[in-house]
Amino acid sequence: MPPIRVLTALDQARTQYYHFKAIVIAGMGLFTDSYDLFCIAPVMKLIGRVYYAPAAHPSRYVDDDGRRPGPGVTPPAVVSATVGVALLGAVAGNLVFGGLGDRVGRRRVYGASLLLMLCASAGSGFSVCRTRGCALASLCLFRFLLGVAVGGDYPLSATIMSEFANRRTRGAFIAAVFSMQGFGILASSAVTMAVAAAFDRYTGRRAPFDDTPEAADLAWRIILMIGAVPAAVTFYWRMAMPETARFTALVEHDVVKATNDIGRVLGDLDLASNTEEEVAAFRRATPPAQFGLTTASSYGLFSRRFLRRHGRDLLACASAWFLVDIPYYSSTLFQSQIYRPWFPPAEHANAFQEAFNVAKFQAIIAVASTIPGYFVAVLLIDRVGRRRLQMAGFFLMAVFLFALAGPYDRYWRGHATDAWYKVLYALTFFSANLGPNTTTFILPAELFPARFRSTCHGISGAAGKLGALVGAIGFLWASQDRDRSKVLAGYEPGIGMMYALIVLGGICLLGLAVTYLFTPETMRRSLEENESQAAEGDAGQGFQELGELPKSPASMVSSHVSSSPIHPHRFSV
Repeated sequence: MPPIRVLTALDQARTQYYHFKAIVIAGMGLFTDSYDLFCIAPVMKLIGRVYYAPAAHPSRYVDDDGRRPGPGVTPPAVVSATVGVALLGAVAGNLVFGGLGDRVGRRRVYGASLLLMLCASAGSGFSVCRTRGCALASLCLFRFLLGVAVGGDYPLSATIMSEFANRRTRGAFIAAVFSMQGFGILASSAVTMAVAAAFDRYTGRRAPFDDTPEAADLAWRIILMIGAVPAAVTFYWRMAMPETARFTALVEHDVVKATNDIGRVLGDLDLASNTEEEVAAFRRATPPAQFGLTTASSYGLFSRRFLRRHGRDLLACASAWFLVDIPYYSSTLFQSQIYRPWFPPAEHANAFQEAFNVAKFQAIIAVASTIPGYFVAVLLIDRVGRRRLQMAGFFLMAVFLFALAGPYDRYWRGHATDAWYKVLYALTFFSANLGPNTTTFILPAELFPARFRSTCHGISGAAGKLGALVGAIGFLWASQDRDRSKVLAGYEPGIGMMYALIVLGGICLLGLAVTYLFTPETMRRSLEENESQAAEGDAGQGFQELGELPKSPASMVSSHVSSSPIHPHRFSV
């Protein structure tokens, strides 16, 4: 049985210009994703000042307990809804676009996802109207659609990059695509700071207790709409990308087109062969219809055969992603506890200064920990391996979260300006991006057959966004102090910051255990080899289910290939 030469050539190809171009094209989606998801924190500060400002002097703006939370604070229910709808949209987007990527094609769906992202980013800024109820309802609608586009980009970006890459550097390429999130965070902070500084100067640097200028309602809209720019810039290049050779050859069964497509974008590939003879050989190897065989290519996503072959891998990918996103998104919300002592309180800063300070701290964390974590992951992923890196990341996250939690009530609460406090907090992000936050994006793009790859990545990503929803909203409320007098305005008493951090550390240890027990290693193995390993124990299962079959030459060939959805690629390594 000859291999599919174009797939073998892809696995052995040297790193070329197009690989880096694909990283940028695919990464721009994740760049836009993180821009839109992380700019919402300073934007909510502006929205609070515009739509929840006190009617009179700020001294009269108090809550039921007689405390003054500050001039114009967005209620926690509104913050939770704005964050939650985007994450719910991401769950839907992962499932819908992931499934479409395996049915319609990666390239076609890729363009649709980016177009939706562009429209939703622009729509978030317009938000239809300027009355509070209408503007916020419209914002939530467009944030949901944006979440759908963001969620859809995850499985498509990872799958496309994995199917273009060679086996030696595949992990680094996919990690490089994912690392664009760090630059998206940095860009959102830079844009927010620039817009806030410009409007602050334009409006005459009003005193903190003055009425918030109407220009603030324009400022947050501009910040959100700028998120559409990178999506618009890369739309043409996304649509110009060819379909991946693995989808064309293994799902559409068109080896000739796959060879021609990849030959146009990657040079120096060993494709010298008689493609017509290669295709004819594959057709001869296809099990004859008269035997009535149930071949491996006939099983579906919800079948027992899929569960036997890939159920363990899907459980490992989805559960690890779910577990890492709980502490990761919780730590993002924990930022308010970190930067509060370093900047003037809201009562002593105007709307633009408050948004500027939040964005400034996000930029510091991105430069000091988030982006370095991604870079180290790119360097180590194809040397250390996915499994060990994921385990190390979970372990280090647990260590740093416990270090923050243990002395929190007795020491950190009164020493929030301590440098070690900032260092420990930054190291939790560094550890996450070094390990599970990156590896959970890579593994689903490597473990599953071509015709299930995007779907399974989407399922894993959806599980992750559910974890993010639990972390983002659950931590926001659970971390409130048990003493009602110390609870932030609008919240109810929770379990306290110390116990919330201990819970997050425990979740990281659970992620470590799941990785150790269930996650396989995929480093430096072709995508087809990963699939063949998953199918080893199931070889010949279709014959056993049908009973004894005649030992004809055709049946011998069928038994040799029945364990692979698309027969030839078992032998492409």
